[in-house]
Amino acid sequence: MGNGTARRNIGILGGSFDPVHLGHLIMAETAREAAGLDEVWFVPAFHAPHKPEPPVAAPDQRLEMVKLAIRGNPCFRAEDIELRIGGTSYTVDTMRRLVERHPAAEFHFIVGADMAETLHTWHRAEELLQLVKFIALRRPGSDCDPQRLPEMVRRRVDVVDAPLIGISSSDIRRRVAEGKSVRYLVPDDIYDYIKENRIYVGT
Repeated sequence: MGNGTARRNIGILGGSFDPVHLGHLIMAETAREAAGLDEVWFVPAFHAPHKPEPPVAAPDQRLEMVKLAIRGNPCFRAEDIELRIGGTSYTVDTMRRLVERHPAAEFHFIVGADMAETLHTWHRAEELLQLVKFIALRRPGSDCDPQRLPEMVRRRVDVVDAPLIGISSSDIRRRVAEGKSVRYLVPDDIYDYIKENRIYVGT
């Protein structure tokens, strides 16, 4: 037997998390179990390049909501690398920094199956695909066929089946702004945090 340290398999779930919700947690746990990941790190973006408007909640609020949402799961971790750097958060830059900081880790970026079909168009896609593998979550009814993906993507993507969760951060923000309940769409701690801090009210 070799005496080298075994590589740890780390999943990365990026997003604005404005706010984090139960769908994010289910995605992370589905990917962790399906791919045998040791941990999943939640990486809030300072400003995601594909979203024209910046997040509504402040960076420290979004990070705190992630920490509250995951604190009961020892396999989940909050990573604030993009919030500390600021600016537009390109996945390739973030992953290069994480790979350099954690050479003993094997990183797997978690996306929806629909996003896997556009991976080849992402910023510096070839470099990104060399840095990390991808886990694409295929929801019921999705017609995502791995064989249709471009060759350079197909070799680096594992497609796994995931439950259909119809929750979105934008819908949660809209419901709060309209004075409607978001209980059971977010963890109880997040529900209380949004109410106490009056986030999304009047947006």
